[in-house]
Amino acid sequence: MTIISTILIKNGLVRGIGSFIQSDLGRKMVFLGGPRQVGKTTLARSLLQQSEKGGRYFNWDLDEDRQAVLNKRWSKMDHLLVFDELHKFHRWKSWAKGVFDVYGNQHQILVTGSARLDVYRKGGDSLVGRYHYWRLHPFTLDEVPSEINPEIAFERLMSLGGFPEPFLSGDEREARRWRRARLDQVIREDIRDLETVRNIQGLSVFLDMLRSRVGGMVVLSNLAEDLQIAPQTAKAWLEVIERMYLVFRVAPYARTIPRAIRKPPKVYFFDNGDVIGGPGKKFENLIATLLLKRLHFIEDFEGYRCELRYIRDKEGREVDFAVFVDGSLEELIEVKYKEETVSRSLIYYTERLKPKRAYQLVAGLDKPYDRGNIRILSPLQYVEEREARSQSLGSWI
Repeated sequence: MTIISTILIKNGLVRGIGSFIQSDLGRKMVFLGGPRQVGKTTLARSLLQQSEKGGRYFNWDLDEDRQAVLNKRWSKMDHLLVFDELHKFHRWKSWAKGVFDVYGNQHQILVTGSARLDVYRKGGDSLVGRYHYWRLHPFTLDEVPSEINPEIAFERLMSLGGFPEPFLSGDEREARRWRRARLDQVIREDIRDLETVRNIQGLSVFLDMLRSRVGGMVVLSNLAEDLQIAPQTAKAWLEVIERMYLVFRVAPYARTIPRAIRKPPKVYFFDNGDVIGGPGKKFENLIATLLLKRLHFIEDFEGYRCELRYIRDKEGREVDFAVFVDGSLEELIEVKYKEETVSRSLIYYTERLKPKRAYQLVAGLDKPYDRGNIRILSPLQYVEEREARSQSLGSWI
């Protein structure tokens, strides 16, 4: 166990979703997905430590554990069974289905993986109705260790990203070394083992090109032309790095689905440290990860359908983020690193679309204030006000 893992468990920082996973394990299997090195193994081991009836941890990457999994070598006394990186087993879905159907009344089963287990195509049998899916994200402004000052946390998230090891170290040099090793492992090991990508070097260049395009519309045909590859290859590569939790897409909002599909998406990174560019780009990416994390929690816990979109019309009016829950527009959010003047586009779409709430987030703003129906505040103030509203209303939305 790493020093970082020990710190996380010792501080009781079993991440915010730990208690919800414990509850779900009493009903069905739980699948826990998230980026590599985001803390899934640490969370799984902490759940094992907290299990009153004990359990056992298996890592598919270890030969001894792999043989134990294939031969189902565990004790009836092992109440919680954790299967880490099981998706690398080509028949993992049918195997998990069989284990749950036979042993589900004797054991709690937790499956973790650094690829999207909800969509991952390896395996055959359907697991519908047999599991709950949870996604673990890096640290964001609404989930950081209590001993770290919020302002310091903001600076670390901006420069180092929210993955536990670089974030908790607070060391930029170590963060760069960690990030290079992690990306190399994902691209040259995980993608090689799990996907049918032949041109790994080309995919690596494609990923680097996206790092400097955060906040802008990504036209895949243009990237394909620059790389001298087919547009379908660029599309496939984007889907691959999405499945590996390296990036996520934010689609445009349109009243009709066909119009939305025709517009290019924006691409953001799970690791804020991956972003190349000035503080404005990093700040927008930071807010994107904060919003996505909240929406994933609402989906995983509440079961609502959530969407994170951006708005841009033919006149060039643009709003960075539109938050939808079950089709209802909950929030419009414009992100400005320094500019306090309220965005005209945000004013226009607040009046036109009438969201429940509208915000302009400005880094380092001292005091929040209102301009009509728009609230201008810092990201830390936004998190504080949202948490206070959730507690008073008893709702995560």
